[in-house]
Amino acid sequence: MARVVNVFTGDLVLVPGTPETDPLPPTANAIYVGLIHWQRGGVTLPDWVAAMRRDGPLVWLYPGNPRYAASAKFADGIVLIHATIEALANSRMHVVLTTGHQALPKEVGRLPENFILASYLPGIAMAEHSDLMIHHGGHGSFMAGLGAGTPQVIVPTYSERESNARRMAALGTGEFIVPTVSESGEKQLDVADFKAKVHRVLTEPRYRESARRMARMVRRYGGAWEAADRIERFASSLA
Repeated sequence: MARVVNVFTGDLVLVPGTPETDPLPPTANAIYVGLIHWQRGGVTLPDWVAAMRRDGPLVWLYPGNPRYAASAKFADGIVLIHATIEALANSRMHVVLTTGHQALPKEVGRLPENFILASYLPGIAMAEHSDLMIHHGGHGSFMAGLGAGTPQVIVPTYSERESNARRMAALGTGEFIVPTVSESGEKQLDVADFKAKVHRVLTEPRYRESARRMARMVRRYGGAWEAADRIERFASSLA
């Protein structure tokens, strides 16, 4: 076996993305099904989200798990939380921080006045409601932003996420900044660069235009329904 990706190659290969987000050679014989996300039917955002003042941009911050252990470890999102607080505290932006039901580390302390903490919010609805997504670069978050037509700033916390971030930037839908690691093992971020990229993505129309163009493209695919249909047809052919 020449490549580990061959482990995932079977008689039916479905890719939850598009050729633009997950490019593969023609010989891969893969079928792209687009965005596969689940959200309970009829779900809405909490009233407090809808009631938020819109005298400034609404920014959704999703860092993934803030801490996988007591100290800085692989893929921790704490660096993204610290950088966003330092860059956007007391600005005209309204920042909603969600942690996916994970506890916010005590070291974060009291959040700035323009930050609101929510343990969980429905991702598709929140992506559509936001002016900007700031996240860790997971494929689900990356595709949620594209499907919603929302610009993104990604701080990837490991290599697979950096691949998503670079693809996102190449599509023109946002920017990314890669953390560095200090001698003590702590991840660090150039806050000035991060802040500049957030401002650029929010103020330059080309990012929003590219995001909306990609959203139209992503919606041409059948998503979960198409994937299920192809799996059922494949299973029937084996009967």
